[in-house]
Amino acid sequence: MLSTGASIRYVEASRYVTFPLWLRDMTPSSPGKVIRETPERSFIHVDRLPGTPAAARKAASRAVGDGLLLPVRRGLYYRGRRTRYGLTAPRADEVARAVLGTRGVGPAGYSAARAWGVTTQVPPAWQVATIRTVDPISGVEQHARKNLARTDLHEKEIALLELLRAPEIYVEAGWDALVGRVRSAVQDGEIRVDVLRASVPGEYNRAVRDNFARLESEALGAA
Repeated sequence: MLSTGASIRYVEASRYVTFPLWLRDMTPSSPGKVIRETPERSFIHVDRLPGTPAAARKAASRAVGDGLLLPVRRGLYYRGRRTRYGLTAPRADEVARAVLGTRGVGPAGYSAARAWGVTTQVPPAWQVATIRTVDPISGVEQHARKNLARTDLHEKEIALLELLRAPEIYVEAGWDALVGRVRSAVQDGEIRVDVLRASVPGEYNRAVRDNFARLESEALGAA
């Protein structure tokens, strides 16, 4: 291992040229520096900070004391925007995405209906369908799903599958309104019909499979 003040040599025109090598120039960022340079409205996972776990935890704790971070849950912090009232807190759906990730994760129930603009109902908690559930998240209602093909879908596509579980409950204006929304989404490139179609056979809920078949005949066609 090179020590401070070591040198690197290379040969040029039959002579050695030596440059000093200072290891401090190669030292990775400290956890405190990473925290300070993290943009506002961002999450910080302690286990992703540089340095030892102890140093990372200490830096996060210090940043909370300095008013830079808000603790969200074990190992997860949020750098909110500074206001006269303190740091802004993250929304429940933002916390859910930070904890659960985005693969195979999307709105469920009335949260799915709001994502599609087919309801005026506001659920008391953000409802989310996920392949992998975790310990309870404040303000979030998790619904476990087993279809691994959902990992290829994005949020709006997952939200559509969730609506198809019970459109008569979640779509206020009825089935035709949902058909119209889906047609527009296809035309605007917001959903990928081929990827959705490939995922449907893996749905355990029969209503999803039956309603998707109906939706294909009325809105998707051979898209």
